[in-house]
Amino acid sequence: MKQSERVIEFIEGFCTLGESYLGNKFEVLPFQRDIIEKIYQEDDEGKRLIRQAVITMPRKNAKTTLVAALCVYHLIADDTDKAPLVVAAAGDRAQARLVHDAIKTMIQGSPELSSVCTVYRNEIKCHRNKGVARVVSADAGLQLGMNPSLVVVDEYLVHKTSDLYDALTLGSATRNQPLSIVISTAGYDLESPLGKLVRYGRKVESGEISDPNFAYINYGPKENEEFDADSPEVWKRFNPAWDHFLNHEEFESAHKRTARAAFIRFRLNGWTTTADHWLPQGAIEKCEVDRKLEKGERIVLGFDGGWGGDSTALVACTLDQEVPKHLELIGCWEKPDDEHAQGWRTPVHEVEATIRQAFEDYNVAALVADPWRWEQSLMTLAEEGYPVIEFPTGSVQRMTQGTQALYDAIIDRQVTHNGDPQLLRHFLNCHLHEDSRGARIRKDKRGSTKKIDIAVASLIAYHSATTWREEISAESQLLVF
Repeated sequence: MKQSERVIEFIEGFCTLGESYLGNKFEVLPFQRDIIEKIYQEDDEGKRLIRQAVITMPRKNAKTTLVAALCVYHLIADDTDKAPLVVAAAGDRAQARLVHDAIKTMIQGSPELSSVCTVYRNEIKCHRNKGVARVVSADAGLQLGMNPSLVVVDEYLVHKTSDLYDALTLGSATRNQPLSIVISTAGYDLESPLGKLVRYGRKVESGEISDPNFAYINYGPKENEEFDADSPEVWKRFNPAWDHFLNHEEFESAHKRTARAAFIRFRLNGWTTTADHWLPQGAIEKCEVDRKLEKGERIVLGFDGGWGGDSTALVACTLDQEVPKHLELIGCWEKPDDEHAQGWRTPVHEVEATIRQAFEDYNVAALVADPWRWEQSLMTLAEEGYPVIEFPTGSVQRMTQGTQALYDAIIDRQVTHNGDPQLLRHFLNCHLHEDSRGARIRKDKRGSTKKIDIAVASLIAYHSATTWREEISAESQLLVF
């Protein structure tokens, strides 16, 4: 009998379900059978071929239940290693407790399994083979000194580092047929511990890397695949349990009330750019056109300045009555990522010269700028006769209005750009912050190196262009700080 057949026979013969299906026998569904068959492939000698498996699928597809069943099998019935040590690792204590409770429910729900096992608060012991099943969490510190025969990591997307996973998997060297299984929902950072495994898995899947001991199993969109996140057909395609036990009404309700990025990640297993990204995937890219500003064209300049660790951006927005409006990056000064970064400061004189040159090249109605840390430069420009208007980005009302206006324009394709990669990167770095005062764009976290200043300058320019009155120019020559 193949190992995969042995695993399925054990699960269906002894394991039961919990929660809404408490006490029901575990019937291995077709997609679960596929997963087990891929994990438990054998070489020519009948030994397990796979040493590391990464499985990604949407939530609500019984990931934890499958993990628990595999843990029970390896604790009690796997004969590849004597005195097995089964370790289920989770991102935090709460998730670890869910895994432990699922294992406990299966054992206590079977007279045969409970007769050979003793369940303790944090571990389960099997008397027939001196096996131990234990759950650990990433927030409990490293688990050194273990020699697990099976490591299962549930919801690896919440692990901030790979320290726990590395400590557990690297401790299995003396086991006969060690196996580690990562099963998780997609995240938003492909540089995260899960993201790095997924990137490796994609290369193995494509044949770029040859690794017969690694299995990558993905239920969700492929890399760079375009899909309609609002389509029930797509929901069905990416959720393997759709025709078995998923509640379709609840799924549709979640679609209506969940932020788009979160819905794509958690319910479709799609990798998004960020956790709470401001724009739907592909929205800003679809606004690209083959267009450049012409000399003398009537524009408004939007300016968002930084000093040391941040960037400074100058963006133009067309001021004609026609739509769509056109955004174009005039200049961006960004702290470099290499060895030249230490001690870097924004070249103020270069920025000022670029602003003056923009007034020479185009018919500029006004420079609309966030004055923070740039008061002296803006005052100098105003004294030279350039029309300068304040737009404090610390104003919640202004930023909320500007965020919504630019969002609507991008979604409706009422604004264009020329595809500048720096502009696109800053837009894709934008997160949405919502509170009782409204929603506005921001970085992913304070001090982040992912810059958004071009997007902020674009917001300033677009908001100013769409609310512009020609008489404003005469009223706003001087700044009041």
